[in-house]
Amino acid sequence: MNLAKISANGQITVPIEIRRLLGLKSGDKLLFFQKQNGEVVVSNASAQAIRKAQASFAGAAEVMGVTSEDDVQALVDEIRCERGK
Repeated sequence: MNLAKISANGQITVPIEIRRLLGLKSGDKLLFFQKQNGEVVVSNASAQAIRKAQASFAGAAEVMGVTSEDDVQALVDEIRCERGK
């Protein structure tokens, strides 16, 4: 269990153990949301956004025929070439 004190400005210092657990670093944003049972959950907003994006793109590589790092590089090169025109 970790305890944090709220300052007069409503700021808190997140304990180091929690920062490590959530993978937080300076400048990161926290996401607070309340579950139906009233429990408030705190998560790393950046990590949450990345997981959501990864889920959205799941399967896209297979559809595009991208199966290796070389395929990714070829796709990036192609896009750069098209934008350079």
